[in-house]
Amino acid sequence: MSKVIVLCALPQEVEGLHNTEVFFTGVGKINAAATTQQIIKDYKPNLIINYGTAGTVNSKISGLVQVTGFVDRDMDARPLNFKLGQTPYEKEIMIGTSDIICGTGDTFATSKPKINCDIVDMEAYAIAKVCKKNKVEFLCYKYISDSADSDASDDWAKNVAKGCKQFKEKVLDKLSQPMIT
Repeated sequence: MSKVIVLCALPQEVEGLHNTEVFFTGVGKINAAATTQQIIKDYKPNLIINYGTAGTVNSKISGLVQVTGFVDRDMDARPLNFKLGQTPYEKEIMIGTSDIICGTGDTFATSKPKINCDIVDMEAYAIAKVCKKNKVEFLCYKYISDSADSDASDDWAKNVAKGCKQFKEKVLDKLSQPMIT
């Protein structure tokens, strides 16, 4: 039987989501990576789905989106002759494909980061990387809560819980596998 796990950073992001249990990673890349690794060890899922909120730096992106590419917007080893976003001595910068790219960092973004991305969050890259290292399929859906600008924190607070209904209807209800937590 296929095991599917849903990971989310904060309970506020899934407020009103009923009949689905979700694991919470906490905020930031380290919390997300540590929780994801523990979930993989304890539950051995075939698929991990990350859902949460994100800010957009591309005015064409809004609502609930499936994220396909992930970059670390904090990684900057350019003084060592690596590219922006490239972890030293690793070849890739992006995990996935470039349809919608999420730049993950440990700061709440209020402006467009230097690295090429469409949206910004604080966990997805870390979860994607741990899944890749463990050969676990990964899907990611983000609800655009703000425009990663000077109003981002107020907009996020107003919109944090708005996407969970769409996530349930468009993603969870369509899964044919039973959910486990």
